[in-house]
Amino acid sequence: MSQNIDAAKISIIIPAINEAVNIKEAIATTEGSKNIEVIVVDGGSSDDTMAIAQSLNVKVISSSPGRAVQMNVGAVAASGDILLFLHADTRLPAGFDEMICTALQQPETVAGAFNLRIDASLLSLRWVEFGVKWRSHFCQMPYGDQAIFLTKAVFQQIGGFPELPIMEDFELMRRLKAIGRITIISTPVVTSARRWLQKGVFKTTLLNQIVIIAYLFGVSPERIRRWYRREKFKRI
Repeated sequence: MSQNIDAAKISIIIPAINEAVNIKEAIATTEGSKNIEVIVVDGGSSDDTMAIAQSLNVKVISSSPGRAVQMNVGAVAASGDILLFLHADTRLPAGFDEMICTALQQPETVAGAFNLRIDASLLSLRWVEFGVKWRSHFCQMPYGDQAIFLTKAVFQQIGGFPELPIMEDFELMRRLKAIGRITIISTPVVTSARRWLQKGVFKTTLLNQIVIIAYLFGVSPERIRRWYRREKFKRI
């Protein structure tokens, strides 16, 4: 970046659909930080997500549904030099802004994310966290619930999020790894355990691995999405 990255503005982009339960707390974790803006990109909520976000004095815009589409729309609207993509059910740690600026100053670093903590006490989720930490540090493959960040210039260079119906964060990381290093901040973000608890930790983890393998073997993202949604919500 041409300017001192310590003074860089961070645009926090939150894609949301029907996140009235979570959106207030997600935005609350951004408060107290300097030189930031928060952009909530609503993909067509039928609950009070937009009204809650608007009441909290942040920028709220609408887009077509789809996390990749929503995040790209948010990036276009962002005025910051750094983009931070935050899921509505993920909470940022205190001092995240300084951590991000420090991380992006590391040599050859083009992007980064945080370690992950899941907000439930099940021992099996500690193993999930361990797996995420291993994947992130050694494979440099953090996923979207780890609050991915990068400069707007790099985001534009790689063409933003590929507008896939699923696996958009996986593909973004593959593109970023081709041009530089992905750094992982040791302080974790905290994400909701809802998707693990809904189906069960083992089944959710297995399902996620099958999705990745299918994608790497060339199965179309649309076909994977249809199968994934059916399995995710199918009664046990």
